[in-house]
Amino acid sequence: MAGLLQTIRYSLFLRLLAIFSVTVLMFFIIISVSIQTVTRDSGAIEAIPDFFARNVESIIEDIGTPPNLSNAMRLAAELDWSINIRNPIMRWSSDGDNRLNLDDSTFVRTLTDDAEIRSSDNEDMIVVRRDGYDFYLYQRSLDDSAANLAVLYIGLALAGFVLFVNYFMVNRLLDPVRMLRRGAERIRSGDLSYRVHNERQDELGALTDSINHMADSLQSMLEAKRQLLLAISHELRTPLTKAKLRLEFMPESTEKTNLREDIDEIDHLIGDLIEAERLNDEHTALSAEPVQLAEFVESVVDQYFSYEGGLEIVLPPEDREFVIDKLRIRLLLTNLLNNAIRHGQDKPLRVEVIFNEASATLIVEDQGEGIGSEHIEQVCEPFYRADSSRQRNTGGFGLGLYLCRLIAQAHGGSLQIESELGKGTRIIVQVLQRPTQNDSD
Repeated sequence: MAGLLQTIRYSLFLRLLAIFSVTVLMFFIIISVSIQTVTRDSGAIEAIPDFFARNVESIIEDIGTPPNLSNAMRLAAELDWSINIRNPIMRWSSDGDNRLNLDDSTFVRTLTDDAEIRSSDNEDMIVVRRDGYDFYLYQRSLDDSAANLAVLYIGLALAGFVLFVNYFMVNRLLDPVRMLRRGAERIRSGDLSYRVHNERQDELGALTDSINHMADSLQSMLEAKRQLLLAISHELRTPLTKAKLRLEFMPESTEKTNLREDIDEIDHLIGDLIEAERLNDEHTALSAEPVQLAEFVESVVDQYFSYEGGLEIVLPPEDREFVIDKLRIRLLLTNLLNNAIRHGQDKPLRVEVIFNEASATLIVEDQGEGIGSEHIEQVCEPFYRADSSRQRNTGGFGLGLYLCRLIAQAHGGSLQIESELGKGTRIIVQVLQRPTQNDSD
């Protein structure tokens, strides 16, 4: 027995089977008891009890002939029977319900010389004919419908209670499934450090352990990838620096100019990769310092006022101090402005700073080609380009917006894109006044 209980404890299937079996058994018991009760109640008035059949003589004598109606009424109340008395000039009933058709009854059997049992509507009655009077005795009408309804309601209530207990037990049994779903959603969203708490030792417990092990493996593989990428990026800097140095000894030419642009582009790509991986670390440290934010944004935007399409900057009337990493916010703004200029089709750009209660909103808006709605969710992913046919000099490497999003998140904020093809793009960046990251590198 102990072994069986242990097996059920560690098996979700067996526990569900046990709950189902108990539920079916309880329903069977409830239905059986209800049916038996209703059947017993409905058949209770079909047969005359032997007691009344044997004592019919004393009952009639107690009523008397001519009948004493007071005695008849008393006997009807004591016996819980209906008594009808008839002769050519009178018709009397103790109840007044007259639920049986006394005139249309069939003979069943004889009790005495002047008494017999007859049947009407499948119900027996005693009929006594004495001294010109006909006495009809039958059991008082039971409220079958009320009794049956009561039994039905009680049965339904018990069935509902069993279902509620069943639901409660199954719901509690499946709580880990909801916990697993929340954990899987957090892991899917990138929180690989999250682990689902597990104290179970059944199939769901094994599944939870598997998901936690999967998250461990993913985290280890991504960390190994990250370290490899950082190592390769750092190693590439050495030959790149040598290439730049040798380039300076080359005579000026178109080839030298093109080569310098290619080397600078590779250098820029390596820098973005290293910065993205640093910011992607959960322990990212910001070199944060107090800055008058509106003034700082204006100093960055000033470098782009030579843009031919025109540039408008909107600042709040009063500046406010924010604790930010100046280099990274500068990188965010320059990436957004470069994107706006690249895709703005020489149309006006607009930069706006809005101060909120404990954060700031930075908006960079162009009136250029825009981004299709099917691409908006992906354009902040690394190496994603809405138009895969673009050349590098027009489409970039697909790291700019990804890096901007990481910078915004590192400052406790977010990056949101609103765009429509042919009408332009609006990028909204939220940054906290005081990010929660460590202030030291």
